[in-house]
Amino acid sequence: MFIPLHDANSLKYIKLQYVTLSLIVINVVVYLLMSVSGDSAQAAAIGLGYIPAIVHDLAVLPVDFYIVPPDFTYVTYAFLHADIFHLGGNMLFLWVFGDNVEDALGHIRFLIFYILCAAAGAFLHGMIVPFSEAPLIGASGAIAGIVSAYLLLHPRVKVWVLAFGRIPLRIPAIYPLVLWVLTQFGMLVFGGSEQISWPAHVGGIIAGALLIVIMKRRSVPLFDRAIVSPRAVVVEKQPEPATREAEPVKWGR
Repeated sequence: MFIPLHDANSLKYIKLQYVTLSLIVINVVVYLLMSVSGDSAQAAAIGLGYIPAIVHDLAVLPVDFYIVPPDFTYVTYAFLHADIFHLGGNMLFLWVFGDNVEDALGHIRFLIFYILCAAAGAFLHGMIVPFSEAPLIGASGAIAGIVSAYLLLHPRVKVWVLAFGRIPLRIPAIYPLVLWVLTQFGMLVFGGSEQISWPAHVGGIIAGALLIVIMKRRSVPLFDRAIVSPRAVVVEKQPEPATREAEPVKWGR
C-alpha cells in the first residue's frame, strides 16, 4: 500500500535511538545466519517460531526441533524472517518510526514495549488459530505496535512515503497510518493472504496503542498537541535598568 521513507521528526529526549538500531542489527544478523545455515534454517524456524498448537499443548514438538521452552517463542519468533523482502519491510518501518517511539518512552521502556507488542501479536494469532502447527515468524507484531504508537503520538508530522510503491508523497502521518491500521483489521475480518498473520498485526496494533498511553514520558503529549523541547533553556527576562534619575518627591501645600 505504501512504503515509508522519512519523517523528519527530530528526537527531543535522547541523542541516539540505540535500541532501535540494535534491534535492526540483531534482526539482520539472525537473518544472515539463517540464510547461510541451509537446512538448519527450517529447524530454527520450527524451534524458535511461535506454533500455537505447541504452546497450547495440543501437539508435541519433536525433540530434534526443541531449542527453547514454548513460552519463549512469544518473543523469539519476532527475530526470524522468511526472506529479504519480509525482513526489509519490517526493518524499514522500524527505522522510520521506531526512533520517535523510543524517544517518547526511553530506551529501556521502548525495549519492553517492543517485546510486549511482539508477544501480543503472537497471543492473538494463537487465539484465532489455536490448532495451527505452522510456525509464525517475523517482527510484524512488534512493528504494528510501533505504528499505532507513532500514530497516537505524531499524527500531524509529515512523512515521505511511496504510495503504491512508486508515487512519492509528503503527507501527514495520520493518512497512511490510519489507512494501514484499517487495512489490518479489514484483512482480519474479511480474510486475506494466508501467508500473512493478520491477527498478529492486529494484536500488535492494540497493544501498541494501549501501552504508549501507559508507558510514555509524562511530558510527552499525544496527538501532537504540543511540541516539547526539554533541552531548551528559558531565560527569565530581567527588568530594564532605569535610564534617568527619579524625580524628587513633591509635597503639596
